[in-house]
Amino acid sequence: NTTIELAEGAPQWWQRARSQYHEEDGPKDYAVASDLSKHMIDSLLDQEFDISVSDELRFERGESHSFGFYHRRLANGNAVPIVPISQNTYFPPNQPRPKRCYDFGRAIKKAVESWETDARVGIMASGGLSHFTIDEDLDRGVMKALEEKDKDALISIPLNKLNTGNSEIRNWVTVAGAAEELDVNWLEYVPCYRSEAGTGCGMAFAVWD
Repeated sequence: NTTIELAEGAPQWWQRARSQYHEEDGPKDYAVASDLSKHMIDSLLDQEFDISVSDELRFERGESHSFGFYHRRLANGNAVPIVPISQNTYFPPNQPRPKRCYDFGRAIKKAVESWETDARVGIMASGGLSHFTIDEDLDRGVMKALEEKDKDALISIPLNKLNTGNSEIRNWVTVAGAAEELDVNWLEYVPCYRSEAGTGCGMAFAVWD
């Protein structure tokens, strides 16, 4: 990860937002579970997912916040090896359909389960719910579908509801596919409004086991 040079006089909110991209004490390496990643590549290809592969993640500003959130907020610096996986939730015209995301989650689960090791593996998805304008009906519908294991509801989310920041809901659908046989044992949803106009972000955490 590389340190960002912030523009002189940048407001505090901007500096806080940019901090998600870098390590304050300088570049830092994080461990990758390379054996698992190689196994997953073969497994996903066998399951007809034509994935792309990279030997390294090159970001001008360090790793993206999708992985930095885990490393800096959840893992709190612990060197637990990970397999970073990205799916195109945001950029048209080839965003995956919700059903494809759900099936991808199932394929990830199958790949992990077929790895011949005693290692414990957790699957985590990162991403907000509705933003930049909060849609509580959409968010609560997604949360309800997760709790009730309602695959049909998840894979039929209208595409026009998955634009801009809302597109990260695809990551929730993917992890739901991976956890379809598990129960949600904890879920918390908070619509974080920033203005009376409804701007903000729907924030949530969920745990399956």
